[in-house]
Amino acid sequence: MKILKFGGTSVGTPERIQNLAQIVQSEEPCIVVLSAMAGTTNALVEITELLYKGDNENSLIKIEVLEQSYISRVNELFTSDEYLNKGLELISSHFIYIRNFVHKTFTQLQEKAVLAQGELISTAMFHYHLSENNIDSVLLPALNFMRIDKDGEPDSYYIQENLKREICRTPQDKLFITQGYICRNAYGEVDNLHRGGSDYSASLIGAAISADEVQIWTDIDGFHNNDPRFVEQTQAISELSFDEAAELAYFGAKIMHPASVLPCKLNNIPVRLKNTLSPCDVGTLISNKLERKRIKAVAAKDGITAVKIKSGRMLLAYGFLRKIFEVFEIYKTPIDMITTSEVAVSLTIDDTSRLEEIENELKKFGTVEIDKNQSIICIVGDFISEAAGSAKLVLEALDKIPLRMISYGGSSHNISVLVDQENKVEALKSLNKLFS
Repeated sequence: MKILKFGGTSVGTPERIQNLAQIVQSEEPCIVVLSAMAGTTNALVEITELLYKGDNENSLIKIEVLEQSYISRVNELFTSDEYLNKGLELISSHFIYIRNFVHKTFTQLQEKAVLAQGELISTAMFHYHLSENNIDSVLLPALNFMRIDKDGEPDSYYIQENLKREICRTPQDKLFITQGYICRNAYGEVDNLHRGGSDYSASLIGAAISADEVQIWTDIDGFHNNDPRFVEQTQAISELSFDEAAELAYFGAKIMHPASVLPCKLNNIPVRLKNTLSPCDVGTLISNKLERKRIKAVAAKDGITAVKIKSGRMLLAYGFLRKIFEVFEIYKTPIDMITTSEVAVSLTIDDTSRLEEIENELKKFGTVEIDKNQSIICIVGDFISEAAGSAKLVLEALDKIPLRMISYGGSSHNISVLVDQENKVEALKSLNKLFS
């Protein structure tokens, strides 16, 4: 069995839903994981923010606008009176539910229940569309099997046992539809998976049933070897290892959340990135297989802040780095890159919400320098083979770009460099010559 996950744009219009119905038809059993229709989650977030404020008038206006957009889609999608009425009843019931929270005290648990409505609507609409076209499918409610524990982590045993039970209810069926992103928590309340959203759902489902393959369908044909927004003539990469894909995803490639495929990695289930607009393309296959190749791909992450701590007390001192890291731990701020010398530590962060407090704490240890508007450029390739010479190629390609930091050796397949954000595009174009 395969798992096929489709994002919001794949169900964003009636035409895309019709195209999706063609893609999922197969003799091979599969579970289709759907996100909310494009724009829905953002609209629901705006509505919940208004409900928190008690702004009932504007929340009702936003709810009405969103409901009317769904009514329009229903009228375009369904052709028979039977399914047109079913679609309209579906929309009405969900928006009555949302309106029930107006004029009431709004809580975080209620917010998550409201946010879940997008996935519940998209999957039901798609299921109705298949039924109207005489395509057999089963709607699997994710809230019946997807659960997180008290620490917010997936309850793998619960997911596996309850998902298999749901599938076994209709052993003759081959096509199953379920929601991404949403789940229940340890107390049975509606919640969500946070990291990676629907991609994470697909990976967890794939691991639970030992799927043959998990497919993530988007509007591009897999990972590209450079950022096509800034560099011309980029190419899709046919194969990546899980670690390589995670590096690219973390450092700027938006096609996939870096943590979303971890269950597949741990269970050795291949993940394939496919293009809904070109379904025949092979896409990018992500697996535990590592192909030795000098330079595979480049990605960039903006909005980086560099922090440098210089102190004579660091010379030959033990425990100094621990004290530095403890400051970032106290303020719950992750570190991306780090380099050290005998008297200084340089590191980068992308969350500056506690930067002022962090800077004040670090000044107790020495002089602190802050550089904002930086970009991390991640170069993925073979950096372990002595014969490869990949690191030399990277630095030669960037010889005209001022480099603020270089991180090399922490990974066998990655070099990261820090540059001023204004130099990012020039750096990406310079590195693109390595693929020609």
